[in-house]
Amino acid sequence: MATEESPDASSPTSTAPAAEKDEESSPSPDIEPQDSSYIFDQNQLHTFELRLPQTSLDFLNADPMAEEYVEGELVFEGETVGPVGIRYKGAVGAWVGCVGKGEIFASGGSKACTKLSMKVKINWDDPDAEFFGLRKLQFHSQNLDETHMHERLGYWLFREMGVPAPRSVHARLVVNGEFVGLFALTEQIDGRFTRHNFEDGTGNLFKEVWPLRPDGEPRSNSEFYEGLKTNEDNRNLDMSQMISFAQEIATEDDGREVMRKWMNIEEIISYAVVDRTIRTDDGACNWGCSVAEERCGSDCGNHNFYWYSDPSTGKVHLIPWDLDNAFENILFDANPVTPIADKWGETRNDCKGFAYGMWNLPQRSAACDRITYIWSTFEEEYERIHNEFLQGPFAKQQVESLLDAWEKQISPAVKEAAESHDDALSYEEWQDALDGFRRILAHAR
Repeated sequence: MATEESPDASSPTSTAPAAEKDEESSPSPDIEPQDSSYIFDQNQLHTFELRLPQTSLDFLNADPMAEEYVEGELVFEGETVGPVGIRYKGAVGAWVGCVGKGEIFASGGSKACTKLSMKVKINWDDPDAEFFGLRKLQFHSQNLDETHMHERLGYWLFREMGVPAPRSVHARLVVNGEFVGLFALTEQIDGRFTRHNFEDGTGNLFKEVWPLRPDGEPRSNSEFYEGLKTNEDNRNLDMSQMISFAQEIATEDDGREVMRKWMNIEEIISYAVVDRTIRTDDGACNWGCSVAEERCGSDCGNHNFYWYSDPSTGKVHLIPWDLDNAFENILFDANPVTPIADKWGETRNDCKGFAYGMWNLPQRSAACDRITYIWSTFEEEYERIHNEFLQGPFAKQQVESLLDAWEKQISPAVKEAAESHDDALSYEEWQDALDGFRRILAHAR
């Protein structure tokens, strides 16, 4: 099932720019110099520099949550790429304590942390421009992940189990000559992603549009179109594949057969196994409900996922997204926002919303959704794949080897950040977090 090269734990990698690299930091074998695999090579820690006028940087810093692009340049291994678009990016969690006066849930304000997640748009002024086959670069700050390992390990595990998922590595980011810190460089899910991961990558990609509404009715054509992330300019776009999947799931009696028709069962159960083992509780299995008094416990929905419909195979695929909060709720419900009350396939409160967690936020059981419920009925497949996961990608020796290699790779950058910025995680705090992370992973097995 492996889809990526595992890092060689015995070979250290360099944090230096390309001009200073030695033989030990050379690309993995069989990677073409201009291929995206070079950017996401697990054996390297690349440095990226963004250059932009100070007035433009001041504009971004004044209101990061506006997520507005400004023009700048990208410098990589001595080559300048540009012009490119540059902006800050993020959802609620990305801004915690980092805008305004450092409030947890600030609604706006100026930049208050050294690191904020950033997006670079390569095709800023040329729609066909690419950088190593990519049109966007996403640098995730990892401000809420003291291990700096959640995204990289989480996506690696999904991919090793045959689930289409973004590639993720660490990267050093420099802005106008100043080292900002260590980021997770995570692949953008777009048309380049679909062409890299599917035999036919020309199909429709949808962001956060669940095929069924909370009441179980299938989504409409317009609802799917609203979440479309590929083929947006095609006036004769055919979305019948996704619409038919939703309609048949909602109306046919034999849900398992319908699911076999439309999805690769090995793939989707592998998704469920990884998702539940590492507790990606801020993803497709978290059906949060409105906290508004008049709608409390209703108006429920999930997020942080994509769907892809492959026109050649007729299959649809679920793609995971936003893993910065994964692994947090394995030992106990450590995150007050994301914990899921139910085990896989369980339901409670007659499928109505209920308060749960430290903050008593309303949620609904994921298996009250017909799609998730049908997946949960593949019990034999789940048990078999879960055992394969525990003995394969998630085995102690395998994961420890990865973490040891990645720790060695990024240690200099963590130290550099701690020495450069007062609000950076100290090296000792990072080491403590990694030790705790290893204990959490052992418990998950």
